Amino acid sequence: MAKDLPETEKPQKISYVFLYAGIIIGLLVIVGAIFPNQFGDVTGTLSNWVTDYFGWYYMILVTIIVLFSIFLIFSPIGKLKLGKPDDEPEFRTVSWIAMLFSAGMGIGLVFYGAGEPISHYLAPPTAEPETIQALEESMHSTFLHYGIHAWAIYGIVGLCLSYASFRKGEVGLLSKTLRPLFGDRVDGWLGVVVDVLAVFATVIGVAVSLGIGAIQINGGLNYLFGVPVGLLSQAVIIAVVTVLFLYSAWSGLSKGIQYLSNTNMILAGILFAIILIVGPTMMILNIMTSSTGGYLSSIVFNSFDVAPLNPQKSEWLSSWTIYYWGWWMSWSPFVGIFIARVSKGRTIREFIIAVLLVPTVIGIVWFSVFGVTGIDAGLKNPKVFEMATEVQLFEVFSTLPLGTILSIVAILLVSIFFITSADSATFVLGMQTSHGSLNPSGRTKVIWGLSLSAIAFTLLAAGGETGLNALQSAAIISALPFSFVLIMMMIAFYKDANNERKYLGLSITPSKERMRTYKEISHEEYQEELEAYADEDRPRGV
Repeated sequence: MAKDLPETEKPQKISYVFLYAGIIIGLLVIVGAIFPNQFGDVTGTLSNWVTDYFGWYYMILVTIIVLFSIFLIFSPIGKLKLGKPDDEPEFRTVSWIAMLFSAGMGIGLVFYGAGEPISHYLAPPTAEPETIQALEESMHSTFLHYGIHAWAIYGIVGLCLSYASFRKGEVGLLSKTLRPLFGDRVDGWLGVVVDVLAVFATVIGVAVSLGIGAIQINGGLNYLFGVPVGLLSQAVIIAVVTVLFLYSAWSGLSKGIQYLSNTNMILAGILFAIILIVGPTMMILNIMTSSTGGYLSSIVFNSFDVAPLNPQKSEWLSSWTIYYWGWWMSWSPFVGIFIARVSKGRTIREFIIAVLLVPTVIGIVWFSVFGVTGIDAGLKNPKVFEMATEVQLFEVFSTLPLGTILSIVAILLVSIFFITSADSATFVLGMQTSHGSLNPSGRTKVIWGLSLSAIAFTLLAAGGETGLNALQSAAIISALPFSFVLIMMMIAFYKDANNERKYLGLSITPSKERMRTYKEISHEEYQEELEAYADEDRPRGV
């Protein structure tokens, strides 16, 4: 069973996590503010070194995570519930899907909806630029980056944490998921290292997202209403959004994030439907169908291909796929912890199917509509291809009927995605620095919210996009050590879950006697019996 720390030890543990993470993040921000160019050069060099020398490792690891997730869907382990036998889901399925999707990739879908397919069309991995083959590759590549691979990474982190928290009775800290491997050592320095890394990755990733969101909102307001592009405008945007997401965070998870996420889905649906109707509808539907088939048929090859003998694709992989895999791993503590919190009461099979398939299908449809529309607009108006990413989508809208209305809806959508991401981040950070509490105090969330906004503003003030890109590179670098934590989490989860599967006799025909006992005795008694059933060599601590 999980060992409870004495009350006198808990503040010390959390103080170390908060202190170490704060020092590391503070030093990075100070250095980035004083020496933005040098900081960008150093982090860029290290980021390139990681992608050059560990690209093969990232490709293999992410593919293993996908295969492990698929295995769990068909394994009897999938029958286990993320919670006690009588636990019911806290949120309706529609709201649950909306929350995990909004937290995971909201801003990215809008920011890169047209931009990434256009970029791949102009500079494809293997085809000649601006050809039919380039168009096909642009869609396959975008689907790969935002599809099953990304959500498998998020899903594994969320699964391991929710299993440990809701079924095993652990507090909501990533370090506790490793107890089956390291025993009580996760309550000491080892746990501190893991939790500091999780907090660091979360703060870095979200600060970059907030900065990018501010830049895009500023770009949209400039394009539509002539609002000046600059630090002052971006500071006002950050301040306004900060007030909104702090209010949402203070109102509580079930109210704030749920309502905003549902609003997001409605606005996204409206924007999507209008673009589908007024855009090149038949071209969108045909290319979406064909590109989905191409994505699925090439998924195995593209999962392993590091192009050692193709310099063009090798360079493209370093800039895109390998970069994305590192980026998603650096984001996985944030998104994984959040979707774990909202997934209590779901079965493992239900959890994985929803996390893998629903966002992937939505991503395919979304990028097909916006990507094909964007490329078609660029072919008719070459100015689209020359625009910066943050205003490219608005230029695409200008070529369509109702362009101004579409741009306003897009700005609202980005703003609300901005709020939900920040809102979710304040919850996750509060959870990680409050003994893993699943209900961190409003005060803790407000402190983290103000800190995130301050960091984003500091980066913009220090170097604008240069400062953000430098910190984004730092997030990619942080993904390397965290990748080893991911491996240990999978091993620890399988060891514990498979032991429980054997104890319950879960197979095609489960043990009726064991299942009856599971339902009749208390959760605490069940955990004690399960612990006694565990292997003799299970680590008991130091």
